[in-house]
Amino acid sequence: MAIIKYPLWLLYRIWFHLLVAIPIIVMFPLLIISISREKWYPYFFKLARIWAKFILIGMGFRYIIKRDETPDPKKSYMFVANHTSMADIMMMLVTVDNPFVFVGKQELAKIPLFGFFYKRTCILVDRSSAKSRQAVFLRAQRRLKQGVSICIFPEGGVPEEHIVLDDFKDGAFRLAINHQIPVVPITFYDNKKRFSYTFFSGSPGKMRARIHSFLPTKGLTSADTKSLNQKTRNLILNELGGVSLKE
Repeated sequence: MAIIKYPLWLLYRIWFHLLVAIPIIVMFPLLIISISREKWYPYFFKLARIWAKFILIGMGFRYIIKRDETPDPKKSYMFVANHTSMADIMMMLVTVDNPFVFVGKQELAKIPLFGFFYKRTCILVDRSSAKSRQAVFLRAQRRLKQGVSICIFPEGGVPEEHIVLDDFKDGAFRLAINHQIPVVPITFYDNKKRFSYTFFSGSPGKMRARIHSFLPTKGLTSADTKSLNQKTRNLILNELGGVSLKE
């Protein structure tokens, strides 16, 4: 069986990268126009959602979205989710209708073609640099004032395969409190199973996400950052089965 599985997994990974590139090439003129001005970002976001749907459908992922509460298109939010898969970016784009900007690691900007648009539309952070982390707050503040939401994977990266949910960094919650915007916890149930960072793995199938009820920040102060962090993490961890961090 391994003789059959490993070549198929290899082809599946190659197919994923082709699906990432094809819509970018096809929509390239529109994408270039949409990023030429920050105020046109909502148009870029719509194109990004088409790109994400193309990839997920092409990979054979049947995405199912459950919403306990629906974000108001006229308001800004802090969207946070567990991070386990190369498909998390695409899944977030199809899960959330409101235009948002990703805060992500700058290493992704090196990916050919994808990285060109990533570094021009996302807020990049070098987590080893205090100066870079501070710059994130300033850029996020500007985008929030423009009416755009923010999306952060608060684990700060993809945890080791055996870890169900890593500790959350405080940045997303501090930013949400500073701007008094609700935190929207989102659980991705199947992304690790469908398409994890383990090279020889993955398969078509259902990919479920749930937008939980919002966690308000009105009236909270920086002293509440840790408790908001833990409340959000516990909610997502319970949805994933309530398994402790290191089990």
